[in-house]
Amino acid sequence: MQSQTEAKGGSAAPTAADFAALPVPESYRAVTVHKDEAEMFAGLDSRDKDPRKSLHVEDVPVPELGPGEALVAVMASSVNYNSVWTSIFEPVSTFGFLERYGRVSELTKRHDLPYHIIGSDLAGVVLRTGPGVNAWKPGDEVVAHCLSVELESSDGHNDTMLDPEQRIWGFETNFGGLAEIALVKSNQLMPKPDHLSWEEAAAPGLVNSTAYRQLVSRNGAGMKQGDNVLIWGASGGLGSYATQFALAGGANPICVVSSEQKAEICRRMGAEAIIDRNAEGYKFWQDEQNQDPREWKRFGKRIRELTGGEDVDIVFEHPGRETFGASVYVTRKGGTIVTCASTSGYNHEYDNRYLWMSLKRIIGSHFANYREAWEANRLIAKGKIHPTLSKVYSLEETGQAAHDVHRNAHQGKVGVLALAPREGMGVRDHEMREKHLDAINLFRDAPAERTISHSRNV
Repeated sequence: MQSQTEAKGGSAAPTAADFAALPVPESYRAVTVHKDEAEMFAGLDSRDKDPRKSLHVEDVPVPELGPGEALVAVMASSVNYNSVWTSIFEPVSTFGFLERYGRVSELTKRHDLPYHIIGSDLAGVVLRTGPGVNAWKPGDEVVAHCLSVELESSDGHNDTMLDPEQRIWGFETNFGGLAEIALVKSNQLMPKPDHLSWEEAAAPGLVNSTAYRQLVSRNGAGMKQGDNVLIWGASGGLGSYATQFALAGGANPICVVSSEQKAEICRRMGAEAIIDRNAEGYKFWQDEQNQDPREWKRFGKRIRELTGGEDVDIVFEHPGRETFGASVYVTRKGGTIVTCASTSGYNHEYDNRYLWMSLKRIIGSHFANYREAWEANRLIAKGKIHPTLSKVYSLEETGQAAHDVHRNAHQGKVGVLALAPREGMGVRDHEMREKHLDAINLFRDAPAERTISHSRNV
C-alpha cells in the first residue's frame, strides 16, 4: 500500500476520496497468541519462556468498524515489553483482559476472541473511519498512542488515565498494531512526524508517552531544571526517552546501564554521569529474601561522586523488585520515586524509615493521557526528542524481536515492518531530517552488545 505522497509517478497524489474508495480486504496478516496455548510455558522460569514458540503470524478477519473508531493500514510497528508479557503469558494471560472487555458492551464483544492480535504502537495510513469521526479522514498519515478509554464515567474527564474502563490497546484489547491493519479509537491517533520513516515514527509511541508522563508531566514527577534524575536502564526502551527528556529539560541524568556499550549510547545522547552496574558490581540482594543496605550506601556514595555531593531529586523507576529498595534509599529528602513498571518483580521491598522520615514520595505512573501523548509526539515532530530505533525486523520475525527484547539483547527500541516493503520509506520533510540525521541514527550506529544481560531493562 502506498501513501498519498508516495504514489507520485507523474500523477496527482491520491485524495481522501481515493483512499475511501479502496476496497478493504476481508482478512490481513497479524501477530497473534492463541488462547488454547496459554499454559504452554507452565512450570518454566520466565527467562526460559520463548516468544518464538507462542507468537504466530497468520491471516485474521478484518474486524467490524464501530462509532468513533478507525481502521489503519499499518506500515510499521514496534515491540514493547507488554508484547513480551503477552507472548509468555505473564504475569497473567491477556485473554482474561479480552474476556472482561468483551462484557462491557455489544460492540466490545468483538475483542473476546480465541486469538489475540498484539502490539501497542503503529505508524500508518487511515483507511476507514466510523460514525462520529471528524478529525481524521482516509489517507491521513498517523501514529497511534495506546490508551483506550470509554469515558462514560466522570472519573476520566480530568485525567483520562483515571477512566474506570482505561485499557492499553493491543495488550488489554484486541486488534493491535503488530499487523497489516489495526483497529483503534480515533482519539488514539496523532500526526506522523514528517521527517521520520515509517519504522522510526512507530518506535516512540508507548515508551515516549510513558516517559513523558512519568518524568515531565505534573501527573508524574514534574521534573524541573537542575534536578538530578536517576534513570534505571537509561539506554533501554523507556530509559532512552527519559534520558532525552532530562537533557532537553535542563536536568542532570544519572544513567544506570548494564554494559560499556550501553554506557557509550548514553554518552552519545549527551549524558555525563553514568554508572555501569555490572562493571561496578552492585548487588542489592544478598539472597532471595534479604537486601543488602551496604550496597544501597555504596550506590548512594557513587551517585554523590557524580553529582558534586548531591542526592537525586527524582528516581525514574521501572525494574521494580531488584532496585526499589536502593531507589528509595538514594532519593534526597523530599524527593520523588516515580514507578511505571516492575520488570524484575512486582513485590517491592524497601525500608520505610527512609521514606517517611525523609518525606519522600512514591508516585505510580501508567502510560499517559491523550494530551500527554500528543505533547510527547509533538516534541518528536519538532526534533526535540528523537526515536531510539536500533534494529528492524519483518512481521514474520516478530517472535525473534520479542525474544531479543525478553533477553535484553537490544538497545533502545526494535521496530517491525508491516505493509512497508522496506526501511526508509515515508519521509516527507527531508530538509528537517537532514538536520537531525545523526540523532535519528544514534542507536542504529551504536556498537553492538558483546554480552547479553538477563536482568530485564535494568
